Amino acid sequence: MNFVFHKTFKNKLKKISPKDKDHLKGRLAIFLKDHYHPVLNNHALNSKYEGCRSINVTGSLRAVYILKEDGIALFVDIDNHPNLYK
Repeated sequence: MNFVFHKTFKNKLKKISPKDKDHLKGRLAIFLKDHYHPVLNNHALNSKYEGCRSINVTGSLRAVYILKEDGIALFVDIDNHPNLYK
């Protein structure tokens, strides 16, 4: 599986700490090998993110993506849990 980043994701990525960016790189490496690896806590979302899925990056940081029909994961948002799901 491949992934791409939406403009919103890229803009928010600029605002997160270097340490969190390192965590994200590690999680994306795991995601490429097994997008349902238990450490990712990959799960479906509802409400404003209906049709999206989320993976854990750190204790609070989440990355939201849409699985496209061509098997590409489009990462659309990244933020801490309270900000994403308020």
